[in-house]
Amino acid sequence: MAKAFLFKLKESLISVLPIAIIVLIISFTPLAPLTSTERITFAVCAVLLILGIGLFNMGADLAMTPMGGHVGTGLTKSKKVMVLFSVCFVMGVLITVAEPDLSVLASQVSDVINNTVLIVTVGVGVGIFLVFAVLKIVFHKSLSMLLMFFYMMLFAVCAMLIECGKNNFLALSFDSGGVTTGPITVPFIMALGFGIATTVGGRDANENSFGLIALCSIGPIIAVMILSLCSKGEMSQDSLNALASYNTVQESLSSIGHALLSNVKNVGIALALVVAFFFILQFTVLKLPRQKLAQIGIGIAYTFVGLVIFLCAVEVGFMPIGFKLGTEIASFNKPVLVIFGFVIGFVVVLAEPAVHVLKKQVEQVTGGGVKKIEMMIALSLAVGVSLCLSIIRMIFHFSLLYYLIPGYIISLGLSFFVPRIYTAIAFDSGGVASGPLTSSFILPLIVGACVSVNGGAEHVLTDAFGVVAMVAMTPLITIQVLGFKAVMSSKVRNNIAMKRILSADDEQIIYFE
Repeated sequence: MAKAFLFKLKESLISVLPIAIIVLIISFTPLAPLTSTERITFAVCAVLLILGIGLFNMGADLAMTPMGGHVGTGLTKSKKVMVLFSVCFVMGVLITVAEPDLSVLASQVSDVINNTVLIVTVGVGVGIFLVFAVLKIVFHKSLSMLLMFFYMMLFAVCAMLIECGKNNFLALSFDSGGVTTGPITVPFIMALGFGIATTVGGRDANENSFGLIALCSIGPIIAVMILSLCSKGEMSQDSLNALASYNTVQESLSSIGHALLSNVKNVGIALALVVAFFFILQFTVLKLPRQKLAQIGIGIAYTFVGLVIFLCAVEVGFMPIGFKLGTEIASFNKPVLVIFGFVIGFVVVLAEPAVHVLKKQVEQVTGGGVKKIEMMIALSLAVGVSLCLSIIRMIFHFSLLYYLIPGYIISLGLSFFVPRIYTAIAFDSGGVASGPLTSSFILPLIVGACVSVNGGAEHVLTDAFGVVAMVAMTPLITIQVLGFKAVMSSKVRNNIAMKRILSADDEQIIYFE
């Protein structure tokens, strides 16, 4: 186990190091000069982030993934369909409530919508659509058709929101869909889908195991849009001050202890709900051996410690530094801000814990057809482009729908030209790419830039928010393009091979009598 943990630490070091180096280099330039206090605090938090991601990834392998797999397999084998759907709904709500990046987003808009109300609403949205996702697997329904139907429903509700004059909540609604698929949700839901798909069987079992993340990302968007019809308000200056708060190194380092205690409580409560419900299933349906339970218990401990350290690092170091970088670079030069957005977006996806869970499972399911390195490059390019587009939108003040409507039309259109497994992987990748660092580093960066460009908080809710939705959308296109390229390459190779066979010299053929 020690060897496995060292491997996870090495993996997380490679993930976090690029973004840490870029921020520290920028801090010594006129673009965004940081004080020595800020550099030290950021460096300490980067080390904590590496440790947190390493511990969490160990926990995901030992606990969250096996839990999802056992729940999916055990309940499907029991052939109690209503029990399966009921459990999926409850687990969907509980794991969403436990998501750290949802808590981060909710805290940033607490002046607009109550934290608890927003989190519970998003959880219910995930729970309902997790049931739809399981129905898709059990009854072997087409993911493309379901996505087409539910996105039409989504944009219908979106039109209703605009008609009621609530279009300032659009960006927040789409962001809510992106933050739900984070480090706790992804391992559990993907393993749940894999367990159900393999138990149900069929020739498309591997393909059916994907797509749950894609569907679970739609539910929260619709749920928050409906909630927004009853809400009112704008982002206040107090919320922005909370994002931008940064003290001396002594206060910042002491605040690490305070953040640790706060996150111990929050993560503990959230994980306790998931674990308690799992053990109810263990004693009533699953009946797993003690050895498996011991492994899951150790994994839960790793997950708990890793998430506490991870959240502490982003709260104390990454969030305020992201806000300051956005403010300073935007005031220095806007075109440079766009370029910086691409670079930081390209590397930030490497540090998302859930991405590592997804790329590993994708390579296994596709039998190496989709390489981990190819997927990482595609995701990095997608997130880099999404940040460029988000910054341009923030500067010129136009609606998020100018990006989302054409983007989803293209991505849904591509689903008819690539193998269905690539569509499922692409839509899952969109949800996974928008993880904790997107809401805790990239979003504060765009908020800071928006405040600098506009001279206040007036346009933050409409112009800065929406970046998580963009990060979730662009991989839908890039991954499917990757799938289209793979299909075309395969056809070209087959055509070349066929031509060689047909043009072969008949005299070289050996006849046996």
